[in-house]
Amino acid sequence: MMPIQSDSSPRSRIRGFSVDNSEVQYALEAAFDSHLDPDQLRNRMRILSARPHHVGSPYSRELADFIAVQFRNWGFDTRVEEYHVLIPKPTKQNVELLFPERFTATFVEPPISGDSFSKSSEYVLPAFNAFSAAGDVTGEVAYVNYGTQDDYDELALRGVDVAGKIVIARYGKVWRGLKPKLAAANGAIGCLIYSDPRDDGYFHGSVYPDGPYRPEHGVQRGSVGSLPFKGDPLTPNAAATKDAKRLDPSELELTSKIPVLPLSYADALPILQELTGPVAAEHWRGALPITYHLGPGPARVRLQVEFDWEISPAYDVIAKLEGADYPDQWIIRGNHHDAWVYGAGDPVSGLVAMMEEARSIGMLADSGWRPKRTLIFAAWDAEEIGLMGSTEWAEQYRDVLTDNAVAYINTDGNGRGFLFAGGSHILENMVADVARTIPDPDKGIAVSDRAVASQLLNGIDRAIQKNVNRPEFQLAALGGGSDWVTFQQHLGVPSLHLAYARNYGGGEYHSLYDSFDYYQKFGDPTFEYGVTLAKTTGRISLRLANSEILPYEFRGFSASVRKFMTEVIEFTNDMRAETDKENLFIERGVFDAVSDDLELVQTPDRKEAVPYVNFAPLKNALEALDASALGYARRLSEFYKSEQALSDEVIRALNASLLRLERTLLQERGLPERPWFRHSIYAGGMRTGYGVKTLPGVREAIEAREWKIAEEQIKIVAATLTNFASALERTTNLFSNSEMERIK
Repeated sequence: MMPIQSDSSPRSRIRGFSVDNSEVQYALEAAFDSHLDPDQLRNRMRILSARPHHVGSPYSRELADFIAVQFRNWGFDTRVEEYHVLIPKPTKQNVELLFPERFTATFVEPPISGDSFSKSSEYVLPAFNAFSAAGDVTGEVAYVNYGTQDDYDELALRGVDVAGKIVIARYGKVWRGLKPKLAAANGAIGCLIYSDPRDDGYFHGSVYPDGPYRPEHGVQRGSVGSLPFKGDPLTPNAAATKDAKRLDPSELELTSKIPVLPLSYADALPILQELTGPVAAEHWRGALPITYHLGPGPARVRLQVEFDWEISPAYDVIAKLEGADYPDQWIIRGNHHDAWVYGAGDPVSGLVAMMEEARSIGMLADSGWRPKRTLIFAAWDAEEIGLMGSTEWAEQYRDVLTDNAVAYINTDGNGRGFLFAGGSHILENMVADVARTIPDPDKGIAVSDRAVASQLLNGIDRAIQKNVNRPEFQLAALGGGSDWVTFQQHLGVPSLHLAYARNYGGGEYHSLYDSFDYYQKFGDPTFEYGVTLAKTTGRISLRLANSEILPYEFRGFSASVRKFMTEVIEFTNDMRAETDKENLFIERGVFDAVSDDLELVQTPDRKEAVPYVNFAPLKNALEALDASALGYARRLSEFYKSEQALSDEVIRALNASLLRLERTLLQERGLPERPWFRHSIYAGGMRTGYGVKTLPGVREAIEAREWKIAEEQIKIVAATLTNFASALERTTNLFSNSEMERIK
């Protein structure tokens, strides 16, 4: 592992800075670090997680006002933006086991010794899934593992039909909102989602309060809304201001098609232990002390869900420090402030780090320093319910963001552990540069080195791929899950999400027990990783704000897109081989011959052969992208090696061109079946939710065996990448002698 550079070590030029200005920047970053104080984070978390603060709660406005006061005290021009969004308020949740025994789920998270917050129920939301359908259904129960489509396909092979049944699925593998969606698509009339101890409970270690894992009565709340756009459901593509024109709710499928409720494993056990039928395959079995059967029945359950709907205020805190040289170029730093209950880990641990970053920057500004570009800090509301706060603000300021946004940097939950960084790959090298300068609090080595070591130990291939155009520490691609979605995947703003991975269990997630007491015991007891997150995001923000030339890099981006294309081609070839093998087995009667051993009841249907998809347009576009990325890198290197400087006019033109480049990756018509999502390279999956799909239009068409759409998307993405390459060439040409003033 490489040691962290000492102050006396020779330091390299910072990406986007001249040698002289790099030294100035290093000094600024050292001053920034010196102001960071873990006690500030601890004290702030104690206040921000003191009471439940979901969107629309009494504490929500008070909390937003408190955050705004802090930013004003630190010298930021601050306002609270108010939006009015549609949210469900649960009024009834009931799950009753009717046969063969009787049992009623409690939905109660009892007080836990040593956690003072768990003793209060005032303003605590009941355990529910937002945007579930209302309903009152009764039926036999079937166990469906994680409730993925692959799970339903396996059930069909084993003769288990969920039509007319209530399914029970465990949390995990895919986003929770896909579980009722897929259940309904397979004919189910209701859905229960429970936390199995194999996933985040006693299978892994001691449960709270003795350890960090989920206790038996802990329930994971969460939204299951699956509209094809983000934000307020009644104002798509427009800000949900008080006087906004709203759709009629009856015109929208606001909710899942079937009612859904979450359960603790204490409430799930009495239902699961009454199932009979085929025994679940080994990889389907959780850690409860039962034999896992698939059903359906004889367990019979009544599921009731009722809601009131209301237009509720959501409060975004927006704090601005205007840039001295380029005030119309914005770096936006965001973290949400709403929570399902107390939210100490999610989101307050990230929020207090962001606020400490802002406090330190405010202290720099007090000394007379100003950033070259404008820094905007945003504390979003209504993230948990559907990314509403960030989306409404982005929709209100869409045009100015399109013109001005340099980058969006997101955080959320944070804790002890390894650095996770994901986002737009034009920012990859800059993030890697920063990560190499940040010491890990536990080990003293660079956080980049510790992250790579973890990836190597866990066999993550991308950590050991060697490519001269990419750093060893690499960005993950982002799917769904937090407030970067609107900025990156709808507006085309280069975006990042960073966190120190919470390597302490996660058993408090979205439950009553995500409290200050839990976090101080298991999350980040010293708050040193909160400070480390503030250092990491702070240096990224400051380098983006102060660089002479925006520190985007395109060879790594091109290498990433080539990797994504290779993955899609390999997936298609594997699908072809697997389809051919399965069809051959069907022809030879293999499934029928072994059905007793595998408990298969029926032979799968024969599948259409996988054609040879024409990827040539995409390959050709990547050649153009490689060439333009190399041309820019060479010209930039030549510029910095020379004793030349650019005029302010050319620098402005160059940076204006650079900041718009990622916008050229947007598709005008959006992705198939979900036009709000427009990015050609990154999206959350329609069938995976949070999980990323790179080259999503192409990949998901192939996964769905929609070959015509796949060929169309290949051409669209190829044209998009070709346009990007051309735009990058035009940007490179701004360095030409005819547009450069030589300053001796």
